[in-house]
Amino acid sequence: MATNTSNISVSYSNLRDFIHSAMLSQGLPDGDALKVASLMAEADMQGSDGHGVIRLPQYIKRIRAGGINKNPNIRVVNEMPGSAVVDGDNAMGHLVVSHAVDLAIEKARHCGVAWVSTRMSNHAGPASLYSRKTLQHDMLGLYFAVGNANHLPPWGGSDMLLSTNPISAAIPGAEEPPVVLDMATTVAAYGKVKAKAKRGEQMPVGWMIDRQGQPLTDPNRANEGFLLPIGDYKGYGLALIVGMLAGTLGGAAMGRDVVDFNADHVTTTNTGQAILVINLAAFGDPAVFKHAVDKLVREIRESERLPGVERIWLPGEQSHEKRQAYETQGIPVAPFLIDELNLLAAEMKIKPIVTMA
Repeated sequence: MATNTSNISVSYSNLRDFIHSAMLSQGLPDGDALKVASLMAEADMQGSDGHGVIRLPQYIKRIRAGGINKNPNIRVVNEMPGSAVVDGDNAMGHLVVSHAVDLAIEKARHCGVAWVSTRMSNHAGPASLYSRKTLQHDMLGLYFAVGNANHLPPWGGSDMLLSTNPISAAIPGAEEPPVVLDMATTVAAYGKVKAKAKRGEQMPVGWMIDRQGQPLTDPNRANEGFLLPIGDYKGYGLALIVGMLAGTLGGAAMGRDVVDFNADHVTTTNTGQAILVINLAAFGDPAVFKHAVDKLVREIRESERLPGVERIWLPGEQSHEKRQAYETQGIPVAPFLIDELNLLAAEMKIKPIVTMA
């Protein structure tokens, strides 16, 4: 068992292969298992460690409990030239959203703009995994999702009817890294709360409050309070609108219908997501647009800074740097998580996770 507190490096390929083996051991078809594993490992690769391999034990519990359909029929149930609704048949969310994004990209080739909603999906990892998929096609992507548990009340209330409801946008540059926004509509995503609890760390003041309105900093007491929205009432409004677009519009769960997948491993969640894809060619020469993005990025980065500020960051730059570093240095994984994953591996009778020397 690991006893040190320093993170342990794991290559992307080793992390992907470990997750792939775990999913295969639970009965997912090989192609589906590999796609889920690749996306989960990519989440860790970009530094979204609250949505990567740390989620594997929870996914395994849900698969074993019958809360995930291992052999789904993911299909389009409503369609027009520039839109569609994809029914995920209660599959792993990574598979459902990937299907939706691929469909939206193909539609945007012909229509210029395409919107695809999902229903009967599940948790799919960080939002930016999917908005980024559009970049290699000279397109930009906007992604919306309903969170997989309600942790946010309406502004002024205490009844948790809303979730973290994330939004992501990915906008390509020419020479500069893409501008990639990935944010919850709460001050912190609930995945970060779970990661703090796993690491034995306290939360900063301002993430959560208890039902008396007092700061809540112990992540192990998270069920005694709720997350705070970004920008106070404005964040509440944004969470509501994102939920309506990602959930209600496509016939997915919203409000009281949202299932807490942290506590319930059996009930179908009917999670909703939506992807909006914009083909740059529909608005002119993509190269001209991307060079304009570069110009704006450099203006912002090189603008005058406040005292003590070393650098102005653009959305997605830090994740981009992590991707580059982790490709050669490996993905840092906490020792407690290595131990947990290896115990799970022994139970599933698969090889333990392979770490870098």
